[in-house]
Amino acid sequence: MGRCRVGLVGAGGVAQRHARVLAGFDDTELLGVTDVRPAAAAALAGLHGSRTFPDVEALLAAGPDAVYVCVPPFAHGPAEEAVVAAGVPMFVEKPVAVDLLTAERIADLVARRGLLTAVGHHWRYLPAVQQARELLAGRTVRMVSGAWWDKVPPVEWWSRRDRSGGPVVEQAAHVLDLIRLLVGEATEVTAYGDGAPPPVEGADIDSVTAATLRFAGGAVGTLSAACVLGWKHRAGVEILADGLAVTLTEEGLLVCDADGERRLPADPETARTAVDRAFVDAVRGIGDDVRVPYPEALATHRLALAVADSARTGRPVRLDAPATTPLGGTGVTVDA
Repeated sequence: MGRCRVGLVGAGGVAQRHARVLAGFDDTELLGVTDVRPAAAAALAGLHGSRTFPDVEALLAAGPDAVYVCVPPFAHGPAEEAVVAAGVPMFVEKPVAVDLLTAERIADLVARRGLLTAVGHHWRYLPAVQQARELLAGRTVRMVSGAWWDKVPPVEWWSRRDRSGGPVVEQAAHVLDLIRLLVGEATEVTAYGDGAPPPVEGADIDSVTAATLRFAGGAVGTLSAACVLGWKHRAGVEILADGLAVTLTEEGLLVCDADGERRLPADPETARTAVDRAFVDAVRGIGDDVRVPYPEALATHRLALAVADSARTGRPVRLDAPATTPLGGTGVTVDA
């Protein structure tokens, strides 16, 4: 393969970011853009000298080497089905759906086709994450605390539970993905929401959510999410192990141990570029560094939905048992 010809499904903010990054690669070409808002597709395509297409099928007919699906949570499903059916490598922005049934259906199709996929959990490409993994290797993790305290993003669908899944699913999924990577799989969560939406017209999500988690390896943890501020105040993970405390954010790593305290800075833009570079290299057959393929993202999505469901019902949710109650299609067991 020479230049990797990429098609974009979606023309919102995250699609614009990927287009900007991809345009900076010498071996990548933006083939075209499609969006349910033709004007948005035309604006993004115009920025990069590309074409617009009326729908996903027309975009696929143009023969892309890869497709990015960058749509709101509620819109996932049909685009992925079309891309998988065409056998085209696929990058999907998180969260992979607003529910679990859609995500599991896509994961099954991906597995049957043996398709190359990646999902936009770009935090895994932070050098600080690898440094944290090396520091934690061989130690017993005792406790973890994750947080995402932010604002309501300026898109109308975000404050609707049936459109975004809520702050835990749409925002804090990045934190939960790191927790899974660094601490292991959660087996049970108990969460509570305040039941009061943020001061945004039509909002029906919780303003704040607090959760406790138990992990297969014996660790315990907490997660908090909030969308009542006018800025991004905190987003990251704190981990306590024997003789070690680490704090990890997009800005870097804070390490506290017997040798004292030291900071290792990071640049979040490096990770946002690296996630696209790794996917394009994999498509071109010159690299193998996709860190979050679709099945791995599905596991993070399942955990986020478990937290959201527990907050909605006020009851614990077990992730280590077969599903017995549909509960909005989450496929997890809710204790009575």
